[in-house]
Amino acid sequence: MKLGMVGLPNVGKSTLFNAITNAGAQSANYPFCTIEPNVGMVSVPDERLEALARVYEPDKFTPAVIEFVDIAGLVKGASKGEGLGNKFLANIREVDAIVHVVRCFESDDIIHVEGSVDPARDIETINIELILSDIEIAGRRLDRAKKALKGDKSLQGEVDFLQRLLEHLEKGLPARSVMIDDEKQIEILETTALLSYKPVIYACNMSEDDFTGGIDENNHYATVKAIAERENAEILPICAALEAEIAGLDDDEKQLFLEELGLSRSGLDRMIQKCYSLLGLISYLTTGKPEVRAWTIKNGTKAPGAAGKIHTDFERGFIRAEVISFDDFVACGSNMVTAKEKGLVRSEGKEYVMQDGDIVLFRFNV
Repeated sequence: MKLGMVGLPNVGKSTLFNAITNAGAQSANYPFCTIEPNVGMVSVPDERLEALARVYEPDKFTPAVIEFVDIAGLVKGASKGEGLGNKFLANIREVDAIVHVVRCFESDDIIHVEGSVDPARDIETINIELILSDIEIAGRRLDRAKKALKGDKSLQGEVDFLQRLLEHLEKGLPARSVMIDDEKQIEILETTALLSYKPVIYACNMSEDDFTGGIDENNHYATVKAIAERENAEILPICAALEAEIAGLDDDEKQLFLEELGLSRSGLDRMIQKCYSLLGLISYLTTGKPEVRAWTIKNGTKAPGAAGKIHTDFERGFIRAEVISFDDFVACGSNMVTAKEKGLVRSEGKEYVMQDGDIVLFRFNV
């Protein structure tokens, strides 16, 4: 999974990126500090996987990972190449989802590129640049569909939807908020490579006082929350400054610090949970002495497709999947022999839909 972190200059984007990845991206109080995208790989926290590692003491421990990309700050005119616009648009095309960092704090010490703090304006600035790029792309596809319609009248539905989509974009609305009537329209959206169709999490960067003293009392947060609801986007309140402090602590100190703040999880953990929910992802687990590993798949994936994540031969020669839920495994004292004796290890075929937390052994023959 690849997430692109975007935002206007000086909203705390690179500070947050540094904190959650410890990748050491440069951070400074001036626009375009980030020119080439910085990349950081982050392990997905999974207590189930850690529990399995304690049981099997494997030679290799492999959690799922997320790749965070800190993309250069954007300014008006990016769709026409202003600032670092061309780089921004090219980099954002490559990510699965967007973490849009929005400034929701006041500070005289940190310059805002527009001169004042206004989350709605800032969100619109970036959205409009993405939408302007999408208008061009959707317009070209509509032209092709109209030409093809002359020889194939079955394309009328595609033409009608693309026309409606284009009108939606021209109103300044992102593709992710367009009304969808059937699966064919979803297929059109997914194959048109629209930037404003990508799933979005709005990360509201607040001051420490606002974040710990009452999130809902922050008017800027309320503004972003309303926008997210209209756009079918997610929202995540966060304090980049606090995350930077947390990043420098060991695990025990980190837990104490979070408890003192009245938090159960770090911003990174909460962001990862939002990303999994937004993208419809789950994890299944494989175990053994050689390796304990988590594999990320789309919710609804059938057993052969999940097996193919490990190796294409597993999918091609799929015979069956031997499956037990993590909870059932723990209930048996984390003993696979006991679980089999109790009949909790199931033999599942090609139509089995994988569940989050399944512990699986795939049988295959090629």
